[in-house]
Amino acid sequence: MPYRVQPLEKLSRPDATMISAKAGRVTMTRFSYGTGIHLDRFDPQAGNILVLNTLRGALRHQSQGGAAQTGVGESFVVDCSRTEYWLDGDPDHMQFNLTIPHKVMEETAERWFGFVPDDELWTSRIKFGGPESAWLYLLEFAARSASGPEPLSPDGVLGRHLEETICLELLRQWAKGAGVPLENGARAAAPWYVRQAEEILEAEAREAPQIGDVASRVGVSARTLSGGFQRFRGLSPRAFLAARRLDGLRADLETAHADRNIADIAADWGFVNLGALAGRYAKRFGELPSQTRSRAKGVLVQN
Repeated sequence: MPYRVQPLEKLSRPDATMISAKAGRVTMTRFSYGTGIHLDRFDPQAGNILVLNTLRGALRHQSQGGAAQTGVGESFVVDCSRTEYWLDGDPDHMQFNLTIPHKVMEETAERWFGFVPDDELWTSRIKFGGPESAWLYLLEFAARSASGPEPLSPDGVLGRHLEETICLELLRQWAKGAGVPLENGARAAAPWYVRQAEEILEAEAREAPQIGDVASRVGVSARTLSGGFQRFRGLSPRAFLAARRLDGLRADLETAHADRNIADIAADWGFVNLGALAGRYAKRFGELPSQTRSRAKGVLVQN
């Protein structure tokens, strides 16, 4: 992500170090500039969220209506695709930062909470965490996983699970600091016809009802239903249904009798192109259907 960096003192001699690793689509970076710096002009087109976690020294961040300072063990999150941002770092700073594509956070929110938050969340610049916080321990686990004896593969199961865990905990911390409800407040705020359509789509996901038919059943046009989903859920009714169908398939892969194969289970949900299914499934859950099924079979056989 392009940005501008300037030293805070003229004629200073930077002594920069950087070590980076990937956990799924999250880039983890441990670095220091070796001198006091000012950073700004983060490119919004890159579409990235930054989580700045201070290990040593201190940072001063552009915040809501002023500036916020983070010291050792404290964190700060900003969505550079949605709001302007600058920071100052003292000469002794050392960071363990995360760079997360905005779309990854949207996918996580939809997967876990059923909707995509609006800019009330994404434009909030929030300080959170602390030396004894669960967030800091999660970062320590991620760093140890990246620096362990076995290389952390970005596309491996551990990498994708780390991505999911990091993004989910970040969402919760961010929403708490911004005063944005995730668990039920935003879902309840949607119009009745959106909530009623969600109930139908969840209950009948296996049969894949037509969106137009669902709209008629809740008494609105397909256009109105689509607009309501986009405004209050951040996705289309069709995307909501597709997610519920994948969720249902995953549940069956985990619980179906050990004698049943993936093709038969997938066919129950109307999935016949296993190649296309594998890509969509891995994008949502961070593993292939075969990996889910193999793990489940081991549990079923033991039981």
